[in-house]
Amino acid sequence: MYLKRLRHKYKLKLIKLIMGLMPGVSYLAFAGEGSSAQMCRHIASTGVKRVLVVTDKALVELGIADKAIEGLTGAGLEVFVFDEVLPDPTYKIVADGLAVLKANNCDAVLSVGGGSSIDAGKIMAACATNDSDPKEWAGFGKFAEDALPIFAIPTTSGTGSEATMGAVISDSTTHEKGIISGRSLLPGAAALDPSLMTGLPGPITAATGMDAMTHGIEAYICQWHGRGTSATFAMSAVTGVFANLRTAYTDGSNVQVRAAMALAAYQAGVAINQVNVGNVHAIAHQLGGKYGIPHGLANAMVLPHVLEFCKEQCADKLAELAVAAGVGSSANEFISAVKTLNHDVGIPEKVAQLQAADISHLVELALIEGAGYASPLLMGEADCAAILNNLLPA
Repeated sequence: MYLKRLRHKYKLKLIKLIMGLMPGVSYLAFAGEGSSAQMCRHIASTGVKRVLVVTDKALVELGIADKAIEGLTGAGLEVFVFDEVLPDPTYKIVADGLAVLKANNCDAVLSVGGGSSIDAGKIMAACATNDSDPKEWAGFGKFAEDALPIFAIPTTSGTGSEATMGAVISDSTTHEKGIISGRSLLPGAAALDPSLMTGLPGPITAATGMDAMTHGIEAYICQWHGRGTSATFAMSAVTGVFANLRTAYTDGSNVQVRAAMALAAYQAGVAINQVNVGNVHAIAHQLGGKYGIPHGLANAMVLPHVLEFCKEQCADKLAELAVAAGVGSSANEFISAVKTLNHDVGIPEKVAQLQAADISHLVELALIEGAGYASPLLMGEADCAAILNNLLPA
């Protein structure tokens, strides 16, 4: 295991060097009440004429998607709606949305919703300009042509997909999740409109908020810590979640708190777009793929255990986060504060669906994914199995 970790360390150094030679990316976000309409006017100013709105039926029924549609039509654009996105979107959902996009000659995609809608919209936009099979795109830059222009209005505060160049898509047969990345998958603009988030139920608020927390922490403690502005955004995201998630959970109508959570999620997205995620995601993706557990909830349950696992390697960074968030001055105090926050917002300690017989396969998949991340400590089989065993229901 020592040699594996040594090779992993030098592999990451080489990747970091290569990434440092690549040109930077630009981020654009409109924030505050009414920012969704402001962004719609921006979309029109780019020359776009026909927009596919990618969303889900719940947001259409609640009238939330209508706000985006009104902004687009008010700006003089033709709008077509695909509202069949489900949690953990599949390649089949992408294909169905792509058919609507092509039938109406859309020249841009606006995703309205959580990470599922944003990720599905990204891959639809890439499929519109590429003839290859998206199942072969897992990794970075595997599709040749730039995607259609992509825009995003997140209605949850967690995934950060509105600020990343990646998308997670599931195989409907194997249920395994593939991560597809490319520079043109970074949305050209996002609207962080808290008025679209006030009706979010407490459990979804909690899970997506802890998703943003996980992004901030993993970006801050990774071996690429300090690359670009990732550390600044990551710390700001963590402090923002600690300061606002409890209130957002108990008082969802608080627009000011919703705005703060939306900003924290966006900042965390910017951070992971620069340095990626880590072992928490490597495990959580497998739990989501196998059992259909919402991604943010899986992250929240796994997070304290992974922090305990790598505590020695990133004790100083965890202590810095503790001080910044006002929850102590040591790694142990920070981890304890994460556990307390989980408890306060109703995150369960155990994964009810987890089966002991599945652990070996989940470990195998998690180690493959985790090997590509700049986590502070590479997991071995025993390490990953121990984390999953700690999550087994009594």
